[in-house]
Amino acid sequence: MARPDRGTTLIDVARAAGVSRQTVSNAINAPHLLRAETLAQVRSVIDRLGYQPNRSARSLRTRQSRLIGYCVPRPNPDRLGWVLDEFLHAVADAARGAGYHIVVFTPDSAQRELDSYATMLQTGGADGFLLTDITHRDRRPGWLRRRGVPFVSYGRLPASAGPAWVDVDGAAGVAAAVEHLVGLGHRRIAFLGWPEGHRVGDDRADGWRSAMAAHRLAATLRGYTDDTITAAAEEAGRMLDAARPPTAVIAVSDTVAVGALRAARARGLAPGRDLSVVGFDDTPSAALLTPPLTSVSQPLQEAARLLVEMLVARLAGRRPERRSVLLEPTLVVRGSTGPPPPGR
Repeated sequence: MARPDRGTTLIDVARAAGVSRQTVSNAINAPHLLRAETLAQVRSVIDRLGYQPNRSARSLRTRQSRLIGYCVPRPNPDRLGWVLDEFLHAVADAARGAGYHIVVFTPDSAQRELDSYATMLQTGGADGFLLTDITHRDRRPGWLRRRGVPFVSYGRLPASAGPAWVDVDGAAGVAAAVEHLVGLGHRRIAFLGWPEGHRVGDDRADGWRSAMAAHRLAATLRGYTDDTITAAAEEAGRMLDAARPPTAVIAVSDTVAVGALRAARARGLAPGRDLSVVGFDDTPSAALLTPPLTSVSQPLQEAARLLVEMLVARLAGRRPERRSVLLEPTLVVRGSTGPPPPGR
């Protein structure tokens, strides 16, 4: 078996796979041009022979780094890990299948995030970008569009922004949580969300209001909190200390849900029995809590696949087949929800 340190070449791969040099090149640089079975055959030979393409030489020829930039926020010890790890793995797998790799970077500060993008472009550190955590007044899409930089967004963008996006229907996910709780007998269902003006948070709050209205229930139990466990516990405690507290809380994120669970326990309430709590994002921690957290799960694998397909098309100068995709989330029911206490 040939090994990379003995100079395995593209020609070696082509001969072993019984295909042309161009087919091997396409498998590495433009996999979308090949049939699935041909691509699988060539990749199998590449793996078996241990062939490593010369990325530097290829970059000089194509003026492409074959790298996709992904800026991630700095971790906060008072928050759960969001779905960042799972999403990043899904994106990396999809990118590798398309012949690209993900390069992760963090901004020096929120004010200097655009400087990070400028540095990546100036140094050839990325051919395009994947954006997440889109806000109403996000500066990144316009900044990249004005410079002609290919990018896609995990989060809805206005039509004027031009590029493609994939998003999860947060309103539908929260509505499903309301349906679940109503089916258990709850009527006093609170929503614990982020301050108004956050695009994702507003979408999820709208789902709560609409679903409550559909059941002719008052949407008055609304709390506002930052996305930290400590802040959420304080706001949830205020709601639970009211004269007529909720029997169930839907949280805008799993981090906020954990804050609600902490507030319930501090008041001697058993989650799932005395107070039902639903989170959103179904982070890996959700199933490990006691009791396990009912949460809305995002279809991360599908989102990652679509985003990479869209960005690869843009990097190749093509218009993506689909430029806006809204995916349906799924409610994962666990032990943190149950019927309301008797008499409530």
